[in-house]
Amino acid sequence: MKVVNLKQAILQAWKERWSDYQWAINMKKFFPKGATWDILNLAEALLEQAMIGPSPNPLILSYLKYAISSQMVSYSSVLTAISKFDDFSRDLCVQALLDIMDMFCDRLSCHGKAEECIGLCRALLSALHWLLRCTAASAERLQERLEAGAPAAGEKQLAMCLQRLEKTLGSTKNRALLHIAKLEEASSWTAIEHSLLKLGEILANLSNAQLRSQAEQCGTLIRSIPTMLSVHSEQPNKTGFPTVHALVLLEGTMNLTGETQPLVEQLMMVKRMQHIPTPLFVLEIWKACLVGLIESPEGTEELKWTAFTFLKIPQVLVKLKKYSHGDKDFTEDVNCAFEFLLKLTPLLDKADQRCNCDFTDFLLQESRKQGLLSEASVNNLMAKRAADREHAPQQKSGENANIQPNPGLILRAEPTVTNILKTMDADHSKSPEGLLGVLGHMLSGKSLDLLLAAAAATGKLKSFARKFINLNEFTTHGSEESTKSASVRALLFDISFLMLCHVAQTYGSEVILSESSTGAEVPFFETWIQTCMPEEGKILNPDHPCFRPDSTKVESLVALLNNSSEMKLVQMNWHEACLSISAAILEILNAWENGVLAFESIQKITDNIKGKVCSLAVCAVAWLVAHVRMLGLDEREKSLQMIRQLAGPLYSENTLQFYNERVVIMSSILEHMCADVLQQTATQIKFPSTGMDTMPYWNLLPPKRPIKEVLTDIFAKVLEKGWVDSRSIHIFDTLLHMGGVYWFCNNLIKELLKETRKEHTLRAVELLYSIFYLDMQQVTLVLLGHILPGLLTDSSKWHSLMDPPGSALAKLAVWCALSSYSSHKGQASSHQKKRHREDIEDYISLFPLDDMQPSKLMRLLSSNEEDANILSSPADRSMSSSLSASQLHTVNMRDPLNRVLANLFLLISSVLGSRTAGPHTQFVQWFMEECVDCLEQGSRGSILQFMPFTTVSELVKVSAMSSPKVVLAITDLSLPLGRQVAAKAIAAL
Repeated sequence: MKVVNLKQAILQAWKERWSDYQWAINMKKFFPKGATWDILNLAEALLEQAMIGPSPNPLILSYLKYAISSQMVSYSSVLTAISKFDDFSRDLCVQALLDIMDMFCDRLSCHGKAEECIGLCRALLSALHWLLRCTAASAERLQERLEAGAPAAGEKQLAMCLQRLEKTLGSTKNRALLHIAKLEEASSWTAIEHSLLKLGEILANLSNAQLRSQAEQCGTLIRSIPTMLSVHSEQPNKTGFPTVHALVLLEGTMNLTGETQPLVEQLMMVKRMQHIPTPLFVLEIWKACLVGLIESPEGTEELKWTAFTFLKIPQVLVKLKKYSHGDKDFTEDVNCAFEFLLKLTPLLDKADQRCNCDFTDFLLQESRKQGLLSEASVNNLMAKRAADREHAPQQKSGENANIQPNPGLILRAEPTVTNILKTMDADHSKSPEGLLGVLGHMLSGKSLDLLLAAAAATGKLKSFARKFINLNEFTTHGSEESTKSASVRALLFDISFLMLCHVAQTYGSEVILSESSTGAEVPFFETWIQTCMPEEGKILNPDHPCFRPDSTKVESLVALLNNSSEMKLVQMNWHEACLSISAAILEILNAWENGVLAFESIQKITDNIKGKVCSLAVCAVAWLVAHVRMLGLDEREKSLQMIRQLAGPLYSENTLQFYNERVVIMSSILEHMCADVLQQTATQIKFPSTGMDTMPYWNLLPPKRPIKEVLTDIFAKVLEKGWVDSRSIHIFDTLLHMGGVYWFCNNLIKELLKETRKEHTLRAVELLYSIFYLDMQQVTLVLLGHILPGLLTDSSKWHSLMDPPGSALAKLAVWCALSSYSSHKGQASSHQKKRHREDIEDYISLFPLDDMQPSKLMRLLSSNEEDANILSSPADRSMSSSLSASQLHTVNMRDPLNRVLANLFLLISSVLGSRTAGPHTQFVQWFMEECVDCLEQGSRGSILQFMPFTTVSELVKVSAMSSPKVVLAITDLSLPLGRQVAAKAIAAL
């Protein structure tokens, strides 16, 4: 018999009462190969025929069950067919459909093409919607029966619906498929949310508590689907977080002038990656501030730390509060952090002693002002600390009674900075004497350092410096002026010049320099500092044109210095004098060397140079320092003697106002300038001491020891101690300067790979990650672009990637990659900008843009792989094997970091696809696991976008990675192709 269509075939089978397997055999005869059963809509046709009467047709249903069991029809076609049935009043039919769902709803799979897998996601979404509607209908009918006083027979059907819902949603795989379907069909998801609300309203009146709680559980599972990636466990059993500690110390020691936003983002990144609970996170920040303050050297450093703790960190916490959900929660967390802090009594006692005040009191008041703590919390915490302080070791009362505590001074200095900025805005020509009074007051005692620290911590130092540059520029020229106004002008020039030099040496010259605007005339001081001022790591050429101005001006200056009894002030062009002094000093040195001038004349000349304005002495020594570097050992004597003459103050009655205060700043500036040259020439010059170590972190490296030894030693000490201190940070920074990024990173990674105890490797990772913040961008490029490829492609090094050091290195690599990737769009912080960039290797040649030329990395890979032909160059690989989300997002591949990440993920892909397994394969697995662990929900544009789509199917073969959540996490679900890849991988699990 020739059957015309599917419906007729089913009817014939029913009439002739075929058994299920007979039916299947005959169907295959009727419909020869070609069209699949899904295209013929077999599942829908069977259900349509089975559901014609008030109760379902058992024979036709048996055919459908056979078709499902023998995989004649796909799960998606069955689910789609079921979701089209909407006559919920036919109880028996509904129950039959629920039974069919029960066969497979917790073990869905699909091994077809990506489109079929996406089809399964959509079908499951429709089926979920159908189940919710079915549950709501059953609940409504049950309620009607109960109201009519009928027995509660309808509970059976409602229980069946909830059971199927629970079974379907209980599988993580199903929830992952629904997660993809939600992104594919946002409107259908909205319908599900509406159905869920409606069901909640109906079930609220239900008397059966068990069914109600079952429904609530299902509702919770459905609501968790959109956020199923963001659930992270926080570390409960850990109280110290060395990375946070070191980051705060690094910022306080080296980057007080930096903006708060980058620091906030870095801290949030660490908090998220290490899953740190907020109270412990805030506690660690305060602990780091306390430690930094207690161990800071006396003088400027101590003031910088005080400003950092009391002015900058509260601002950082205010910004962190915006990241946390709900103000109330955050204030509770801060309160909780302070409760913990109060238990660290010895630390607080030490801080009280160092600051000569009740440290906690100042901190709590500042936190209250910024809205981080409530009034009640502050009073409660203060009472607890007051009780503790009664038992604290008492200081001798008279010893520090007259010393004002730094925290109080810093907090008072902040509004003063604002007032001074306003004063500086006024017209300088109107009341120069009044302005001089303000500046003179700033020079007394430690006022200047206090004000600068307060300005630096509140982000006002740049405008502070700009105002002084403008003042300095204004005072360079003098027109018709009296002797008095000439001396006021000379003083304003001198004080502004000295202050700016001091700012540049304390906080870095980039604070002084303006953003280059073309066309605008560069002020004298900016020109001078860029070309003439010696700084760490900057070598000056003493024969540079900037030191060789107009010869007539030089001659008149030499004559002035040599012949007159003291420096003239009226109508003096100070900027010309400062630029001419270098050439004048050369003339005078030559005359002295050749016996034309005696030592007495030299003394008179140096007294003239430093007698009125100290800035001339600063400019003279700046050139002499550059000059001495170029001389042989036996030629240096006279130049160094001249520096010695210029460094000491002039004891004379006839000096200008504020001479002693200016000499103090001058000697500190000269000491900084001469430090390197004096060390190299083994000379000692006694600078007028202020009683404090003006250069606490200078010359920290032990002499005559190889720097590699110093690096391994200092790292071992830090690892043993468990945290990094300010002095170690400076030593690491010096070693990074000296050895370069590759040397520094490579040797520290070697130290990490030597560790064999798990807790040590974890601590080492946390510490290394924070040390790498000295120059995170460059370190990451070296680590991901050179060190990891070297370890993964050289089989002789694979043993070093064993657990625990291997998994620790994977963690470190991911942390560095994520930090650099999230911040490389932002600005490098100032302590990173200072570093002279070495060219590690041209990343363009290492990882070429053009896919036609094989990159060095791919040649490396092909050299020790059996299937070299697959890997020999990207051009040989099919486009699909290296296509990644980043290409679809059109990420700029000229950026070195993007290039390095793309190549690292190609390497990972080839390791997973290679025939040899080993520690390197395990390393790749740890790397991917850490990527998943650190991921933020919905963070499009994370480093995983550089992973080729084909890697997903390779990864799923690794048992530890074969979970639906991992697949969702590693694919970019914002892209249709990403969703297809994820659906295919999950459906096949």
